Amino acid sequence: MKKHSLIIVAIVSALVASFVVYSGLQPDSWFQQRTNTTKTSNSAGTTTIAKTAYTSSDTATTAYNKVKNAVVTVQNLQKTSSSSSWSSYFQQNQQDSSSELETASEGSGVVYKISDGYAYIITNNHVVADSDELQLITASGKKIQATIVGTDSSKDLALLKAKTTDIKTSASFGNAKKLQSGQQVLAIGSPLGSDYATSLTSGIVSAPRRTLSAEETGSSATTAIQTDAAINPGNSGGPLINLKGQVVGINSSKIASSTDGTSVEGMGFAIPADIVQTFIKNTEK
Repeated sequence: MKKHSLIIVAIVSALVASFVVYSGLQPDSWFQQRTNTTKTSNSAGTTTIAKTAYTSSDTATTAYNKVKNAVVTVQNLQKTSSSSSWSSYFQQNQQDSSSELETASEGSGVVYKISDGYAYIITNNHVVADSDELQLITASGKKIQATIVGTDSSKDLALLKAKTTDIKTSASFGNAKKLQSGQQVLAIGSPLGSDYATSLTSGIVSAPRRTLSAEETGSSATTAIQTDAAINPGNSGGPLINLKGQVVGINSSKIASSTDGTSVEGMGFAIPADIVQTFIKNTEK
C-alpha cells in the first residue's frame, strides 16, 4: 500500500511540474508577462537630466579663446613683372610690361590696441621685409590693407596699423620677466600660411631668457624666450601667451639643426614682451 501511495505522489508531482513548465512557456502566462515587463522597462529606461550646462574648466582653452580673435595672418605682397612680345611683318617687336602683386610670404601678427578706428599690430620684421603692400586676414576671414608704422631689424620687430572696424579684439601683454622654466605657454599663428590660421600649439618655457648669437638669428645677437611649443614657418609674428591669455612673447624663430647639421626638435624662440613693449613705445605714432 505504501508503495502504491509513493507512485501516485510521484505521478501527481510530475504532472504538476509539467503543467508549471508548460504554463510558463505560454506568451500570456504570468511568468512571461513579468519577464517582458522587466525587459521593456529596462529597454525604455528613465534618465534624470541635470539642469546645469557643461562649462569647460580647461585653462588653455580659456586662454586661447581670449586671444584668438586678436591674431591675424600677415601677407607680404610683392610686385612681379610680366612681359609679352610679338612680331609681325610690319613690326618686328613690341614689349608690354606690367606689374601685379603676389603673395611672397605669410606670417602672423597680434593686435595689441584698437584706437580711433585703427587696429595696431605687432609682428616680425622679417615677415614684412621687402613688401610692396601688406594684407591682413582676420580670424573670421576678412581681408584688410595694412601699413608699416616702423621696424627694427636688429630686434626683428615691426609695428603695423590698419584702418578697420572688422577687428574688435585686442590682446594684452603679460610680465615676461616673471616667466619660469617649466611654465606652460601657448603659441598661436598661421603655420604654413592662412590655410592654418589661428592654429594653437602648447608647450613649456624651456628657458625664460636665452641669448642667441648673430649666426643663430641670421642678423644680430638677441635675447629670446626658449620654448618647446611648436613654431613653424608662418607662426612668426604670432603671440606666445600664458594661461591667463596674456602675450608674453612674439614668436620669431626656431632652430631645426645645429651648426654641424645635427637635427633638433622643440627649440623655438619668442621675443620677450618687455622688449616688444619698449619697441612699441619708441615706434608708435
